[in-house]
Amino acid sequence: MVKVIIASNNENKIREIKDIFLGYPVNVISMKEAGINIEIVEDGSTFMENAYKKAKQVHDITGDIVLADDSGLMVKGLNGAPGIYSARFCGEHGNDKKNNEKLLKMLEGKSEEDRKAKFVCAMVLIFNDSKVIKVKGEVDGVIAHEELGKNNFGYDPLFYVPKYNMTFAQMPAKLKNSISHRAQALEALKEKFDTFMKKV
Repeated sequence: MVKVIIASNNENKIREIKDIFLGYPVNVISMKEAGINIEIVEDGSTFMENAYKKAKQVHDITGDIVLADDSGLMVKGLNGAPGIYSARFCGEHGNDKKNNEKLLKMLEGKSEEDRKAKFVCAMVLIFNDSKVIKVKGEVDGVIAHEELGKNNFGYDPLFYVPKYNMTFAQMPAKLKNSISHRAQALEALKEKFDTFMKKV
């Protein structure tokens, strides 16, 4: 069993990653479970830069294999905003309600074309200083006109996926975990992870 520390204290994110890794010979633990209590600095200019910074900070402390991701929402009619500022779009970190309210307000009067959006997830897995895996996942959708559904977190109640005729927050966890940006990134990561582990 390989131990992997997730460089996050976001319980929803940790649960989602653990669910996706079910059935793999991997023991996924949070920073809290690993006894790490640091404030991770996210000052990169891209999702990938932020993911790498998070993973590196935790890896430098523990020497363990560390997985980090940085993800966010990019809306066509807002020139890609909120982007890397998704978690603190309203100015307050992690206030989902206010972030969603601000997004809806900014999209008032915008066309359906402008409401097109995508969730992006950049993921970094650090084994050691010479072995780093970087992958990205994306999923396309449209910003709904109101919050729909109660599951999950963040912008999920507004992220409508036409193919399934529901928002992320309306989807059963199993469905969301199979199509989400994080799921896409993790699938790409698992392929590379498997290849690397066979060489060890």
